[in-house]
Amino acid sequence: MARIAPLASSNLRPYGPALERLRTVGLRPTRQRLALAKLLFDGADRHITAEILHGEALRARVRVSLATVYNTLHQFTDAGLLREIVVDSERSYFDTNNSNHHHLFDEGARRLHDIPETDVRLDSLPPLPEGMEVSRVDVIVRIRKA
Repeated sequence: MARIAPLASSNLRPYGPALERLRTVGLRPTRQRLALAKLLFDGADRHITAEILHGEALRARVRVSLATVYNTLHQFTDAGLLREIVVDSERSYFDTNNSNHHHLFDEGARRLHDIPETDVRLDSLPPLPEGMEVSRVDVIVRIRKA
C-alpha cells in the first residue's frame, strides 16, 4: 500500500494563508489577528468598515471588541496589507485590493466600487514641497442618484 505524504503547504490549513500573510509583513500572528485576516482575505477583494468586520467576526464566533478590530485594521494598513479609503469625516473603508486604482463612492448606498487606474487620467500635479515625493494618488468620484 502506497504511503500518502503529509500536506506540506500551509495554504491547505484553514488559517494557513492568513498566517503566511501576517508573517510576510512581520506581524505576530495572534489569535485575533489570524481570525480577522481570515475574514478579510479569504475570498474576493472588497471594501469593508470596522463595524462590518466586527459584525462578521461576532457571527463567526470570534470574540473581539470593536476597538481591537479598529486597531487591527490600522496595523494591517500600516503593514501594507490594506489601503484605508477615507470617504468623509464619519467613515473609513479598508480595501483588500492593494493595486493602484481609484474609487466610485455611491453616497446613497454608502458603497465603494473600484475604478481601474487606467480609467482616470491626471494631466499634472501641484509642485511638491522640497524633499517630498508622491507615494500614491487616490481619486474618489462621488456619485448619487440624479
